[in-house]
Amino acid sequence: MKYKWPLLLAFLLIGIFGTKAQETVSNKFGKGLVNFTAKDSSYSFKFATRIQSLYTSQWDYPENGNLEKGNSNMLIRRARLKFSGFAYSPKLKYKIELGLSNSDISGASEFTSNAPRYILDAVLFWNFYENFELWLGQTKLPGNRERVISSANMQTVDRSLVNSRFNVDRETGVQLRHFFYAGDNVLFREAISLSQGEGRNVTTGNIGGHHFVARAEVLPFGDFNDYTGTDLEREPSPKLAVGASYSFNDNAVRTSSVSGTYMLTNDGLHQTDITTYFVDLMFKYRGFNVLAEAAKRTADDPIAVHDDGSATGNVVQVGDGLNVQAGYLFKNNYEIVGRYTGIDLENQYINQGIQKQYTLGLSKYIVGHKLKVQTDLSYNDFDNSEDDGLMYRLQVDIHF
Repeated sequence: MKYKWPLLLAFLLIGIFGTKAQETVSNKFGKGLVNFTAKDSSYSFKFATRIQSLYTSQWDYPENGNLEKGNSNMLIRRARLKFSGFAYSPKLKYKIELGLSNSDISGASEFTSNAPRYILDAVLFWNFYENFELWLGQTKLPGNRERVISSANMQTVDRSLVNSRFNVDRETGVQLRHFFYAGDNVLFREAISLSQGEGRNVTTGNIGGHHFVARAEVLPFGDFNDYTGTDLEREPSPKLAVGASYSFNDNAVRTSSVSGTYMLTNDGLHQTDITTYFVDLMFKYRGFNVLAEAAKRTADDPIAVHDDGSATGNVVQVGDGLNVQAGYLFKNNYEIVGRYTGIDLENQYINQGIQKQYTLGLSKYIVGHKLKVQTDLSYNDFDNSEDDGLMYRLQVDIHF
């Protein structure tokens, strides 16, 4: 029974909803299964759930031009329970998000007490003074825009290779956020965070130093939904958001800063300072949408070695990447999107070099991002043409 509590929680919720099955409720699809505020306004509570089903098929496409070694896979990519609201005052909000799919809970290790990583978010948001907000707990760090955009609100089936290689994900710590307007429309936002440095759900942490992240953004034409993919609002005037982030992980012990493999040696854990830079932009206008990001990662000592100088095989993924994607949403809520991604990992550290990916996607938004079908076809182009390949994906996302 050690790890059965998510199932018990699910059965409890089913029981609660079962007692209300014959009642008519006023809330709409996509606005949460339960959504209420206490009579004395001392707290509010919202419960929502989400399922994302994914089919993937891949083929090798080497230099000879023949498709080879095809394989396919069907899985529940994401299955999540989400809770949010305020407590005591609307200025003190909370969010809890639990992941139940294998991809959500994978990554157990001695540093997570060998337990599945159920918790995605468990965080308080305190608007303590004017436009200042303090975040306490585990949640996404203020890194690259593509990572901070919810997986429920993406323009494509999944995030780009730039994100998977370089993002700084979630951690437990403290964040300070602020915004202000210059003139009538120009919006500035700033965020800084200090966190543990080893990723989410870590119980034995801060092995090296701490992780510091800072981000600044400017929206020159006013506020808009810059943290959702696709221009579902069909912005009547051009909207632009430009951002930059800086991440410094002091004495990091994992190959991707806060994720990846722990760099174990025969003398403990290899530690090195890892620095990651991001710049990004989001543009929306009348159904047209552009997302662009560039990332660069460096490390003082990227190769993990034993005390005799021999390599362990664990290497920090240093290098840079570029992702550019653009889409157009037609009036029937079909969207076509194209994406180019380029990754250049430094050859002297990792034997992969340059990878390019070209993607063409199609989406149908039935109820916005709450109910949608997305599909795409990608061509992977490596320095070594024998590793080239095609990938097809089809995904259905439903979010109550």
